[in-house]
Amino acid sequence: MLEDDDPIALWHAWLQDAIGAQIEEPTAAVVSTVDESGLPDARYVLVRGVDDDGFTFYTNFESAKSRQLRAVPYASLVFGWLELHRSVRVRGRVVRVSDEVADAYFAGRPRGAQVGAWASAQSSVIAGRAVLEGAVAEIEQRFEGAEVTRPPFWGGWRVVPDSLEFWQGQPDRLHDRMLWTRDGKGWSRTRLSP
Repeated sequence: MLEDDDPIALWHAWLQDAIGAQIEEPTAAVVSTVDESGLPDARYVLVRGVDDDGFTFYTNFESAKSRQLRAVPYASLVFGWLELHRSVRVRGRVVRVSDEVADAYFAGRPRGAQVGAWASAQSSVIAGRAVLEGAVAEIEQRFEGAEVTRPPFWGGWRVVPDSLEFWQGQPDRLHDRMLWTRDGKGWSRTRLSP
């Protein structure tokens, strides 16, 4: 399987294996950025789209990660399906998805998540949970009986991969590691020592 020429197809096959194994949040990945001091920063996101264009996640554009991505538009993602002894590391430049793509994704979210996107000033300091609950009540009242539209400060980031590394653990610790590197419009594959 690690001999596949298409790392995106392989990622989808591994995702299906993770879903089949009933792994909690199989699309969860750690996204790593750098802050204004050059220090690494990492947090989990749910990757909501993967295709030949890249790996897409959604967030508030005023969040710490979004500010960092605007300043340094590169990131890495790490998927860890540890129950299967597998991980995938993605590295590449980051671009914002179009408003149309963000609108389509937002429209399919549960209403509570839509309201939450409006109510949360993500990454900002608040005095307590009551502040957030008050903001939720205000947004619910604003959109009572109406469709919740996507906030202008909320949307998607796509990591356009320059490289993908697949790791398959082995009992003897001689793990399988394969690295795909973008080569023009295709990919070149190399095996790495564990």
